[in-house]
Amino acid sequence: IPRYNLSQIDSSWPDTPHPAFIVNGVVKDVIWISKYQNILIDGYACSLPGQDPAAGYTFDQARTACEKKGKGWHIINNTEWAAIALWCWKNGFQPRGNNCNGHDISAPYENGVTTYMNGTSIGRTGAGTGPQSWSHDNTPWGIADMNGNVWEWNDGIKLIDGKIYVFGDNSSKTPMNNYTTLNTSHDVTGWLDTGYCYDGVNAGSNSKTITCTGGVMLNTTVTHPSYTGATTDEQYSYADGQFEAITVASGVTVPNFLKYLCLYPPVAGLNGDYFGVRNYGERQAIRGGSWSDQAGAGVFGLNLDCARTIPYQIVGLS
Repeated sequence: IPRYNLSQIDSSWPDTPHPAFIVNGVVKDVIWISKYQNILIDGYACSLPGQDPAAGYTFDQARTACEKKGKGWHIINNTEWAAIALWCWKNGFQPRGNNCNGHDISAPYENGVTTYMNGTSIGRTGAGTGPQSWSHDNTPWGIADMNGNVWEWNDGIKLIDGKIYVFGDNSSKTPMNNYTTLNTSHDVTGWLDTGYCYDGVNAGSNSKTITCTGGVMLNTTVTHPSYTGATTDEQYSYADGQFEAITVASGVTVPNFLKYLCLYPPVAGLNGDYFGVRNYGERQAIRGGSWSDQAGAGVFGLNLDCARTIPYQIVGLS
């Protein structure tokens, strides 16, 4: 992905590189992204065509498998994913994919090669086996399957009790692509505290069943935790809706850097992609959607309700 400046997405944004291209403080001409959702071979994450994407690994297992390949290799992070998503939007094409049991909900004639059955329904399809419209740039050479198939673990963003932490430089309060930053359980040493959080629009629930509690708003404090029992990493109540429907609490101004990182809707016309959050405990990010998320899947889809220790069967890695 060649470097571009934020002003090329929105003329009101600074004429400086997108944070994905500022790697540990050094501006890079390009960043390199796996073309295919990865598989694991002898514990190494590998980008290979036509394979059944790896799924059912915890965040830490996925991160380790990507870093095991050597210096510079890492699991895709939110900064990089956001740069690609914004590029797609600016270029007038948001990729389709396997988001409806083997085909795309908006184009049912588009299919991939089945590699995993979810009961009697098609689940995963082979990496890159869909048409070119399933690539980020609508060409055979683009990044495949960023819409659907399996969600992908993203590093570089996590929530602690709803508060948003990202990779960045705390001294300058600048987000950047610090992919060497450690990500250990409940530890935010070296992370940038954005000063913002995801709050529920409605009051939460003390039910331990998974109950949707309504939409999400950006705030500076959590007034409506989606689970009102004790703080926990367990998977209880959550809040969700469309990403572009996130609202803002009264008196709160949205900083542009949350838009650069696609943590708040940066633009309009995001195709109804999904957003979900558990604003209690520690939460890691997954992006893109799965084979069953239909219109909610897409490059702007973001789910921040996941515990790092759970091997979700609909989540893979790149």
